[in-house]
Amino acid sequence: MVELDDIKKKVQDEVGTCEAAEEHLFPELNFSTFLLSLSTSAMVCLGELPDPISNDKNTNLPLAKQTITIIEILKEKTKGNLNPDEERLIDGILYDLHIRYVKAAC
Repeated sequence: MVELDDIKKKVQDEVGTCEAAEEHLFPELNFSTFLLSLSTSAMVCLGELPDPISNDKNTNLPLAKQTITIIEILKEKTKGNLNPDEERLIDGILYDLHIRYVKAAC
């Protein structure tokens, strides 16, 4: 398994300073990027994307369902506080994940 320090060193060699590497690896965190991160995690659990560490596509439906439920809870708890772009994003993510979940479960 590759160590985090090895990854940082490789990125630092390619990108520059460690701070620049971390900015490159981790974009600004806001509600939209948080939703996209959760969505990506669900896609990995649905076997739609490879696991970033093992590079294998595996299905874990209980974890996918839990991640989708977390996004649904976020939608409910942020109702009335999202801008139109965030509302479209969360609705689109949930629609897409629900469809993919049903396909994976059948």
